[in-house]
Amino acid sequence: MEISNGFYKKNKDAVLIFADGTRFYGYGIGNCGEVIAEICFNTSITGYQEILTDPSYFGQIINFTFPHIGNIGVNNNDIEAKKVRASGLIIRDDITNPSNYRSENHFQDWLKLNKLTGICGVDTRLITQKIRKEGAKNVAIIYDLDLNENIIEKTLSKIKNATDLNGVELALKASENQHYNWIDEAKWIQNKNNYNQINAKKYKVVAIDYGAKLNILRCLNEVGCDVKIVPANASFEDVMKYQPDGVFLSNGPGDPAETGKYTISTIKKVLENKIPLFGICLGHQLLALATGAKTTKMLQGHRGANHPVQNLKNSKVEITSQNHGFCVDKNSLPKNVEVTHVSLFDGSIEGIRINDCPAFSVQYHPESSPGPSDSFYLFKEFVELIDSSK
Repeated sequence: MEISNGFYKKNKDAVLIFADGTRFYGYGIGNCGEVIAEICFNTSITGYQEILTDPSYFGQIINFTFPHIGNIGVNNNDIEAKKVRASGLIIRDDITNPSNYRSENHFQDWLKLNKLTGICGVDTRLITQKIRKEGAKNVAIIYDLDLNENIIEKTLSKIKNATDLNGVELALKASENQHYNWIDEAKWIQNKNNYNQINAKKYKVVAIDYGAKLNILRCLNEVGCDVKIVPANASFEDVMKYQPDGVFLSNGPGDPAETGKYTISTIKKVLENKIPLFGICLGHQLLALATGAKTTKMLQGHRGANHPVQNLKNSKVEITSQNHGFCVDKNSLPKNVEVTHVSLFDGSIEGIRINDCPAFSVQYHPESSPGPSDSFYLFKEFVELIDSSK
């Protein structure tokens, strides 16, 4: 198959535009069109398919700092949701031809199939520096074979009128918004490059879906959890009709304070009834909000697979995968909340435990396994918490 359409074109047919008028001209990849969303950068050198399907990226355009994207191709297993959740992508070089035995399709064809618009042939390092200096801002990608100044000016006015993710609720859009039993069709086993039968389920766990990643659900399965999924706006009564041994709060996109307006009452009742609870990412932020703490929007967020986090209980450092633009305000934590993990990049809170309730959470993604298994113990701690609470 020919390489996708980038540098072999005579004329640049795509542009990345910032609200201040800054432009980066390049070559379109994926689907022709226009997309406006908040920009962020991800430093991972692998996992582009998982990143683009991660529901936590709902409403965002991802600037990949690693220059070679597409070399693994795509397949039906390396996905984190049933459909693409990111809004667009930016890459340095043209899409690399696949060179991996697991590849089932070319990345360019996959982008078109999923109607995802992107740009290549731009300076992703300079774009990253701009984000680091100015913060996550709304941008636009235009991929148009007849790209001209009139089209660009019309889009620029749209960017200026668009709102950022501060104060925006997105979990209801990222959630499947259904009640169902989760079954892993691939029967994937943690840390193995093959597929097999999952261990017998011992624990009944209700996962509140704010945009849950599939690999989180796999990991819960791996430690013996039979997982029932409920929508983001599930009530406490919705949760309890399944008589769970534990409750899981999933990852997801958007401003946690906005999501909290409809879900904190449910979480508070879970805590009041001493039901073991575990949260990841947005679930971590929502647990903190339920205790009375506050969250704030970060300048650039944490996104990548190389973030060092220290476990304050044993002083060990975990190499973690992260994807969040909000964090828990450390000065707002009540006395009954203990900080268990901190970022060694900026000292922000990466984990908490409620001292008078069987509940804990982490900001990072233990299921992504960049360590590769530095943080898998958290899933085991969850079922141990369930055991000790019976």
